[in-house]
Amino acid sequence: MELSKQEPLSKPPMVVMLPSPGMGHLIPMIEFAKRIILHQNIQITFIIPTEGPPSKAQKTVLQSLPNSISHTFLPPVSFPDLPPNTGIETIISLTILRSLPSLRQHFNTLSDTHTITAVVVDLFGTDAFDVAGEFNVPKYIFYPSTAMALSLFLYLPRLDEEVHCEFRELTEPVKIPGCIPIHGKYLLDPLQDRKNDAYQSVLRNGKRYREADGLIENSFLELEPGPIKELLKEEPGKPKFYPVGPLVNREVGQIGPNSESLRWLDNQPNGSVLFVSFGSGGTLSSKQIIELALGLEMSDQRFLWVVRSPNDKVANASYFSAETHSDPFDFLPNGFLERTKGRGLVVSSWAPQPQVLAHGSTGGFLTHCGWNSVLESVVNGVPLVVWPLFAEQKMNAVILTEDVKVGLRPNVGENGLVERLEIASVVKCLMEGEEGKKLRYQMKDLKEAAAKTLGENGTSTNHISNLALKWSNKSNVIN
Repeated sequence: MELSKQEPLSKPPMVVMLPSPGMGHLIPMIEFAKRIILHQNIQITFIIPTEGPPSKAQKTVLQSLPNSISHTFLPPVSFPDLPPNTGIETIISLTILRSLPSLRQHFNTLSDTHTITAVVVDLFGTDAFDVAGEFNVPKYIFYPSTAMALSLFLYLPRLDEEVHCEFRELTEPVKIPGCIPIHGKYLLDPLQDRKNDAYQSVLRNGKRYREADGLIENSFLELEPGPIKELLKEEPGKPKFYPVGPLVNREVGQIGPNSESLRWLDNQPNGSVLFVSFGSGGTLSSKQIIELALGLEMSDQRFLWVVRSPNDKVANASYFSAETHSDPFDFLPNGFLERTKGRGLVVSSWAPQPQVLAHGSTGGFLTHCGWNSVLESVVNGVPLVVWPLFAEQKMNAVILTEDVKVGLRPNVGENGLVERLEIASVVKCLMEGEEGKKLRYQMKDLKEAAAKTLGENGTSTNHISNLALKWSNKSNVIN
């Protein structure tokens, strides 16, 4: 159904947003929703598939949103039929698939009172296109990671047909359209074993991307010029492309218990501190934590380190949590805290990352390369030491070190560890070396470009404004 440009809507417009499970998927989609409502008077509702009770973090962030953004948690789905080693990508995709009956019910209820003008799913949510199709609603994908990874999702069906070995066994780099060539071993984790269900989940979603009416990408031209120029090219059967990034949470909000991080930063010289954090899901082995601690100590640089229990002790969680309760840092090298006191601050599990990266004393960021963290660093102009762990983070590390050149990557030793001397050398290079200076200038340029694209009449702002106008139905329901 297409409404004429003169015909008013009989019911108010509503956009449905369907994030797949995980805070890393929810947060950027929320930031996008908050910007949409700045441009048009539209109701947005988040419909969230679940596989268990919502987390406290999810509930807190959703309850803090403006009145025009509502949310509903769908009834949890279960997986009694799945083997214990099922990949996270499979579980995420199946959570969406098994939630479709509940989603259909919600669409029915909503359509009594509103005209649903768009459904926006994220990278693993294409099964929801079936419900959107039943209600004749335009469908969009919000891609919360890089334009390079989005290009790979679109290219994967062809790559799957042309390559018969594992991608990591290829002797030549993979040439994703518009992107710098990348070795197969750096492609995202679920593509590393093509016999695994997780690979099939990614491939199945990738095949449906071309059904979308539009692809909304959390990146911007200056950060990823190659893939974004390629994605902007109009071709038959290719969805319209909207680069709207960098969307990050810039609000100060409630700092929480670890504001000691910010108080400590207040007393450090400008640009002198390396922030070390591996995100909400990143953990290291005991041996790697020891090497990192001693490397930071040997670097003679100031640091703020968000440290988590090592992942090789978690097997006995109750034992470990009891141990953590009495001494949360007992896995650090003996005497490390005393020897680095004053120069370093170690905090347990969490710090207010957006505020830390925005602080004048922060001069570098050792990161796992999660895209939300990278974008927070970019908008604050903080150069990087890249230490990818999982998902698409190795691809992100390639972009940051080889393409836009705003990060340094430490070498992994033959024993599988990044060793203390290597850590000390890379940290020192970033914080006070000539190469670090170059990266700082590069990052400053990106920071300025990010501010411009999100400013008045900036490219990202204009894309968001155009989508808001389309979804408000002031032009038409289907483009």
